Amino acid sequence: MALANENYLKTPEIYCFDEIEKRVNAYKLLHPNSNIIRLGVGDVTRPLPNEVVQAMHNAIDEMSQQATFRGYSPPQGYDFLIEKILKEYRKIGVNLAKDSVFINDGAKSDIGNIGHILGRDNIIAISDPVYPVYENATIMSGRAGVLNDDMKWSNIVYLKCTEETAFIPELPDEKVDIIYLCNPNNPTGTSLTKTELKRWVDYAIAHDSIIIYDAAYQSYVTEPDVPRSIYEIKGAKKVAIEIRSYSKTAGFTGLRCGFSVFPPELVVYSKMGEQVQLIKLWGRRNANYTNGVSYVVQRGAEAIYSPKGKAEVQELINYYLQNASIIRKELIAGGLEVYGGVSSPYVWFKTPDNQPSWKFFQQLLYEFQIVGTPGVVFGNSGEGFMRFTGFSSREGTLKAMDRIRGKI
Repeated sequence: MALANENYLKTPEIYCFDEIEKRVNAYKLLHPNSNIIRLGVGDVTRPLPNEVVQAMHNAIDEMSQQATFRGYSPPQGYDFLIEKILKEYRKIGVNLAKDSVFINDGAKSDIGNIGHILGRDNIIAISDPVYPVYENATIMSGRAGVLNDDMKWSNIVYLKCTEETAFIPELPDEKVDIIYLCNPNNPTGTSLTKTELKRWVDYAIAHDSIIIYDAAYQSYVTEPDVPRSIYEIKGAKKVAIEIRSYSKTAGFTGLRCGFSVFPPELVVYSKMGEQVQLIKLWGRRNANYTNGVSYVVQRGAEAIYSPKGKAEVQELINYYLQNASIIRKELIAGGLEVYGGVSSPYVWFKTPDNQPSWKFFQQLLYEFQIVGTPGVVFGNSGEGFMRFTGFSSREGTLKAMDRIRGKI
């Protein structure tokens, strides 16, 4: 008799964004001619940069010729892309070993899979509210314990991250082994400064902890005191994995490409107390579980780093940031409590009259034909909040703000 991995049965059967789509589709059945504006799921809407498209066309042509055809990617990715990544890090004063960079099919995969190389007994810390994958990956790996009456898992340490802390996660009171940090943060749009991030690095060094640093939105940073990389903080290479994505940077949500950094200084311990370089464990997992990202997509990613590619990518980022700024200013003008939208494409705000998140979601959908993301899907501390994204069109963003002006 084949048995199920029962840890998977502990996670929601429907992913939170699928539940949103289910409710939107139910509304569309009743109102087929409605003009719905989506400010909910963080998916991009602008076309790929022209430099990326041209590079991929050229790569396709190469694949059609015997002399330039490519098969499997090297396990860590092609040198032409890795060298460009290393060069960009050097520009912010960070020198990385070439072997420390692993090209992946987007940040979500590595965030979910990193637990494969970490011991089952590690204590995991996440903020609340949080990107659901951090918690679900912990549950699926069997590290979460049991679900308590407050809908929190017994073996997960939930970092205080509320209005009281301006949605900046606080250091844990107890020792933890693995810490998930997202900066700039999804869902709240808030950012850790270099000083605040140094406190986390110092904590990890003092407690032999590892920080899984999700930097998927680093390209949106506009504030000078917010770091682009955790490795800008002294000592971070000893304690941090950095994961980046081209999805929101260059519109790669449909192409799937990003990378993770495993510095050779980063170690874990065997049960006998022996040090093991984490990069070696990840290298083994990578070689056994993946065949790499396609040559065509990696050539597209490489084009992001050309002078013209950088300009086109920055134009995309500015477009989405301007949308977020429009949303932020409108909500503040309406008297709402607002976070994010400065170094982030996400705007996090308190629901009017302290309405439950799903109730306000329904109001936005049925009265204004606007889709947001209820804060409660990101955890208990997200209740009473809503997330809007700047990833809609400019026309849609302006129209959505016009619809709710003075009405919520």
